[in-house]
Amino acid sequence: MSMKLTSSDALLLVDVQSDFCPGGALAVTDGDAVVPVLNAWIAAARQGGAKVFASRDWHPADHLSFAERGGLWPPHCVQNTPGAAFHVDLNLPEDTVVVSKADQADHEAYSAFDSGELADQLGAAGIQRLWVGGLATDYCVKASVLDATQIPGLDVHVIVDAIRAVDVTPGDGKAALEAMREAGAILEDAAPA
Repeated sequence: MSMKLTSSDALLLVDVQSDFCPGGALAVTDGDAVVPVLNAWIAAARQGGAKVFASRDWHPADHLSFAERGGLWPPHCVQNTPGAAFHVDLNLPEDTVVVSKADQADHEAYSAFDSGELADQLGAAGIQRLWVGGLATDYCVKASVLDATQIPGLDVHVIVDAIRAVDVTPGDGKAALEAMREAGAILEDAAPA
């Protein structure tokens, strides 16, 4: 089965950044494996007139999520560093809308919808279906999908082969998938047309 994207669709690429891929400061196992899958979806979006959004962690150097400030994580995705850049092989269109999050030292944000701007942009563009892939399943993908399911009239699809989990505790990724499904997201294994 394959899905054809149209101008009423949007693709949300969550945090496909160097620091979350192998060799990065907070690498997700096989994180870079999402890139070719997402590139196929980007090509389908371009062909069908769908909009492409890409969220990114955009942390100041003293962000509260970092271990030195009592947070859970090593420093990662620090603004204007190579680790914060989108993966070099990700074929982002020139008109991709970049959504920066967690860009204030004392504010955490896992969801691409945290600021409210993304929801407004989707509404203004008349988006009816949102397709989500990226990193990581059990953190920023889950938070973004759960927020997206709260937007009235928006069908939310998780591209299962375009996400990877951190699995700090084994099974976190599977639990995240179940939480997203229970919230009304469609776990999608179709390929783009």
